[in-house]
Amino acid sequence: MTTVGEGRNPGALVLHGKHGQGTVLLIEGDTTVVRFGHGIEQVLSADLESVVSVAEAVSSGQLAPSIDVAARVQGDVIASVNDAWGVFTRSRISLLPHQLWVCHRALRGWPIRLLIADDVGMGKTIEAGLLLWPLLANRKVQRVLVLCPAKLVGQWQIRLKRMFDIRAATYHSDLDTERTDFWGIHQIVVASLPTLRADRNGRHDRLLDAPGWDMVVIDEAHHLYADEETGKTLGFELVERLNKAGKIVSCVLFTGTPHRGKNYGFWALMSLLNSEVFSPRMNEGAMLNALPRYLIRNAKQKATDMKGQLLFKPVVQHPETFSYSPAEESFYRLLSEFILAGKAYATSLSRTEGGQVMLVLIALQKLASSSVSAVAAALRTRVRRLGAEAAKSRTELDALGTDEGSDADQALQRWLREEKRAQLRLMEDEGRYLADLLAAASQVTSETRVSRIMEVIKTRFPGEPVLLFTEYKRTQALVVSALMAEFGQGSVGFMNGDDRLEEVRLPDGRVTQMAGRREDMCDSFNAGRIRFLVSTEAGGEGIDLQERCSALIHVDLPWNPMRLHQRTGRLNRYGQQRAVQVVSLRNPDTVEGMIWLKLEQKLNSIMRALGSAMDEPEDLMQLVLGMTSESLFDELFAEAGSVAKEKLATWFDTKTGTLGGESAIKTVRDLIGHAESFDLSDLKDVPPVDLPDLMPYFQNVLALNRRRPKVEGHALSFKTPEDWLTTHALRKSYENLVFDRGAPNSADLMGVGHPLLEKALHQSARLQGTVCVVDGMPAPLMVFDVSSRVTDVSQSTRRVIVGVTGVAGEFTLLRDWEVLRLLNRCALRSEPFAGPVDADAVTRWRAAATQAVDPLLDSLDLQFGSRVVKESALIWPDRR
Repeated sequence: MTTVGEGRNPGALVLHGKHGQGTVLLIEGDTTVVRFGHGIEQVLSADLESVVSVAEAVSSGQLAPSIDVAARVQGDVIASVNDAWGVFTRSRISLLPHQLWVCHRALRGWPIRLLIADDVGMGKTIEAGLLLWPLLANRKVQRVLVLCPAKLVGQWQIRLKRMFDIRAATYHSDLDTERTDFWGIHQIVVASLPTLRADRNGRHDRLLDAPGWDMVVIDEAHHLYADEETGKTLGFELVERLNKAGKIVSCVLFTGTPHRGKNYGFWALMSLLNSEVFSPRMNEGAMLNALPRYLIRNAKQKATDMKGQLLFKPVVQHPETFSYSPAEESFYRLLSEFILAGKAYATSLSRTEGGQVMLVLIALQKLASSSVSAVAAALRTRVRRLGAEAAKSRTELDALGTDEGSDADQALQRWLREEKRAQLRLMEDEGRYLADLLAAASQVTSETRVSRIMEVIKTRFPGEPVLLFTEYKRTQALVVSALMAEFGQGSVGFMNGDDRLEEVRLPDGRVTQMAGRREDMCDSFNAGRIRFLVSTEAGGEGIDLQERCSALIHVDLPWNPMRLHQRTGRLNRYGQQRAVQVVSLRNPDTVEGMIWLKLEQKLNSIMRALGSAMDEPEDLMQLVLGMTSESLFDELFAEAGSVAKEKLATWFDTKTGTLGGESAIKTVRDLIGHAESFDLSDLKDVPPVDLPDLMPYFQNVLALNRRRPKVEGHALSFKTPEDWLTTHALRKSYENLVFDRGAPNSADLMGVGHPLLEKALHQSARLQGTVCVVDGMPAPLMVFDVSSRVTDVSQSTRRVIVGVTGVAGEFTLLRDWEVLRLLNRCALRSEPFAGPVDADAVTRWRAAATQAVDPLLDSLDLQFGSRVVKESALIWPDRR
């Protein structure tokens, strides 16, 4: 072996056992400073082996086996493409251009500090995985913390493993003690933000004492909120503390509603990404100018596949109406009078007590908007408590309300649990009023809302799978019972936050409890084992149901329209093949029905105003609703019953005057106008390569190890090279190693991050050939390794492989993926070319190509300056 100390000068090409090929920068004593692909290292000169450069090989006529040169270049190109785009990541679903673009955009800089505000259903978990894999593969990121809502912890863990083979631990408070060192032991963690934000038993001190996080990903980041009057949420304070303690290197926030209606809160959220650039106290103009570096938003209307075909079809709305039966009408009228009397009574109480009464009345009104069954069950429980009847189980109380936990729901639960001696009353002589209401409810033997749903299913969705949403578990049981009676007991499943459902009436008349994990119900629905799935909001959170279903029925209409948007998002997401059909039921004779009609008209008007104000039309409903306080919608529905019908329109317009006003339109325009996003013009930059493009390279490296794999489609079977068997992660042989994302989940999927590919890349990077002759090459090809001379960490991607081909005066620049595709088609030899080669022609062509490369590189958006261009390989066509 010839070492650097034996006469090599700066600029010489060398090989290091750990770092691969590099260029000598400086010799200092018995060490050498070398620029490798990943950066600059100072290593022992004795550990370096001299490599024949392209110039030396051309000058001496030294040709290498074409398989050696091609395999090394293929390996370098695979790393170049994946480091910039994540396109060879082991995701088990097809990757979309906007997802690859987000990954590419994020990987351009380091540290990564981004807020990604894509529409719901655009694949945020995939984007997170795409970001993480290249960084995990090249060891830039080793410690990862994912913070998300409690109900999504399991989903994040499962999807990271299933889609990307990223294995994360989930945080459990009982595992986090002073003795366990949970945060030091686990390198990749998914944790519930609602759990972690509470500083209990020294939890935060242990988190702050642990090693920092290379990457923190926060889902539903709008929960990190700061208000000028009420202060910061606990979650906000926790992330702020981690930032100030230097425990977060890179941070990515995901939320579809980044702006909650107040600029103070939005800029506070952005300050978690960079407090030197963003703050509620800074100049807004300067912050808006800086926003495109930190904010990404992709809209469904622009999302395409690799062929440029739009992915999402517009949602089709089918509003349906129904009318109460005389018995239902009588109950509704009596309940309205009860609520009005209760509101009048509340005004005579203290502010605290009166407020509690109002919350209970609002909860009862919401229950009645869903079904008579739901509100009647609550009233019966209250009557039993007032009569000092023995307390029922907690299950009975849970079955009455939502699993959402709003202030009104919590007040209702407290009211229901109170015994006779309790102080809170909704009015004087409450018991008599409740008895009258229950008597009226007993006259309702069937609910027209549910009957109308059965009609809609049979006429609009015959034979189709249908997803139904309701806010309340008692209504859920009512609908499940009706579906069983109409379509069979085995046709229906349910999902809610408790994984159980009380008071379900079977077709034979028996009343029972159903139980089942929501994940199992989801799998049964997607697999077609059940036709109907009835879900609450909490039950459906984070669940994908678009595989077979495109029909959605809103059994009831939640007072906050954002809930409708989120419900539709369970079906209108990537993978949906049809236009989603949405049915909403409304009784136009009720106050709630009238308000919903006016609210829909108002929102449609806002969308038209935004459409005329935007350069390109898109669905901005989620952003607008996210900026609107939920209390506004509660007030609309709760107070409307006190307004005379003839004055309702004027009252509504006054009440909603600020909803979607000029300030809201300006805020949305500012957000959209200052956010980066993918569009069709970017499609040309997305590399159209995928896992099958890795297969020729891997076959070449196996051939170098004297392995001849069995090829079946996009799968290889082979014995593992002996030299690779240095880790228990590798098996001695592989059957059907798959290079296809469409393969079954049980298949062993190849991609960056697979230990076999890591071994192949490690081996090919240490191959030494630089010049070869190849059969099937249309024109000469010079491969260049382009990197940044700057060595600080402000750029994540500092190296790219390109090719130059053609003839003098007509050279073409090939991007990295184009070089890979070209080499994948070539016939390669394991011995050096033995035929005649015109050495003068090769020398002249190399000189011309080297001179042409710099102007050609100017056309690429390399994202780094002061570039270093190194000749990596010259591949000459066999012209015999």
